[in-house]
Amino acid sequence: MATESDLQEFVAAAAQELDVPGVSVGIHADGQDHFAYHGVTSIENPLEVDENTIFQFGSTGKTFTATAIMRLVDQGRVDLDAPVRRYVPELALKDPDVAGQVTVLHLLNHTAGWAGDLLDNTGDGDDAIEKYVARMANLEQETPLGASVSYNNASLSLAGRIIEHVTGQVFQQAIKELLLEPLGLDNSYFFPNEVMTRRFAVGHTQKPDGTIVVARPWALPRGAAPAGGISSDSRDLMTWARFHLGDGTAKDGTRVLAEELLKRMQQPTADMKGSALGDAVGLSWLLTDVDGVRLVAHGGTTNGQHSSFVLAPERGLAISSMTNCGPNGPQFNERVEAWALEVFAGVRKPQEEPMTLTDAELAPFTGAYATIAATVDIVEREGLLEAKVAIKPEVLEQLREAGEATDMDSEQPPFVLGLLPGDGDRYVITEGPAKGMKGYFVRDDAGRITGVHLGGRLASRQGADAAV
Repeated sequence: MATESDLQEFVAAAAQELDVPGVSVGIHADGQDHFAYHGVTSIENPLEVDENTIFQFGSTGKTFTATAIMRLVDQGRVDLDAPVRRYVPELALKDPDVAGQVTVLHLLNHTAGWAGDLLDNTGDGDDAIEKYVARMANLEQETPLGASVSYNNASLSLAGRIIEHVTGQVFQQAIKELLLEPLGLDNSYFFPNEVMTRRFAVGHTQKPDGTIVVARPWALPRGAAPAGGISSDSRDLMTWARFHLGDGTAKDGTRVLAEELLKRMQQPTADMKGSALGDAVGLSWLLTDVDGVRLVAHGGTTNGQHSSFVLAPERGLAISSMTNCGPNGPQFNERVEAWALEVFAGVRKPQEEPMTLTDAELAPFTGAYATIAATVDIVEREGLLEAKVAIKPEVLEQLREAGEATDMDSEQPPFVLGLLPGDGDRYVITEGPAKGMKGYFVRDDAGRITGVHLGGRLASRQGADAAV
């Protein structure tokens, strides 16, 4: 069994090789917590990363929003199968039928079907989430309600508005009282004014030439808080992990959530086999079966900070890895996850080999695709597929106005996709920072390719290509 010194040695070597400025790693195995830290908080104002350093962990925060909803379910104040309008009567969507029929469950398992990446900044006031939800009236309904999984940040902000309505509190205060205080998460914060008085990491971007620069702005818009607005240290994240590995009680034995509801969160509610996100969605948790072991996970990305968070409940294992640079941060997280799974749980991630196909075999997959935020052009490339992703000009302008258009302003290298053998039109990215990430193409009842899942989001086929 590896020791904490083995973990520290591995973490330091991987961070140095990948040139990640700062990392914070926590592992829970055999009933014990293990930690490793390396590097600095910022290349402009370098402080050593230590046990008290706070990182943004982005979308792992969705599991906090979902768990808070489950506490309200436990109290009889929310029903997962109830229409959202029971709790948010003002909800207006582009499709009025969907607005009346969408349930709380649709929000927590990413099956609502509307465009999920609403980037609008609705200010720093207590009404930020309320204003954000009002702007959801302009989102296109991309797939039928409940028909398929496509990662949806907007849905989680709407779930946060449910919490506000039901509790009568602003979201941040409700999460503090429902989760942070009962679980003893004393170093977890929402607001920059809370974080800036402590040691904290800033995000960075690694340019194609290897240059690393600080990513600005630091904070996410307040309206996105339910989708991923918490910052924390590794010790608090290990407390969060132990809670979800446990029976619903806090470390002092206080009952926080009924055990059956805690476990229900980790059970599949929607299938997405072959997606970059995993094989299925529970209640916010993303589920994958690896080497015969169920992994329950949800990582996150903010502006220049990238994290992973993985549980293997049947092995009593939890892994948290937080970094302050991209795209090398996700590569570091993947290495830590693979190492810890093998060393502490004997679980090895299989490496599937893509096929080399003819131009005729690849032709049905080529063409133009798009999400609300980006276009995806797929062409043939020497027996594989090449996907060129470009941020839409209007979205790029929004990012520039918010100060977030860093490396997105420059042309990005394409993703190389290799189709995998077997059913499901699955692929794997074969090179670059996203190497190993998987996805799949979508067909209609007639067998025509109508979309591609890339990074967990559905990009729909466009124009004349949609009928191919």
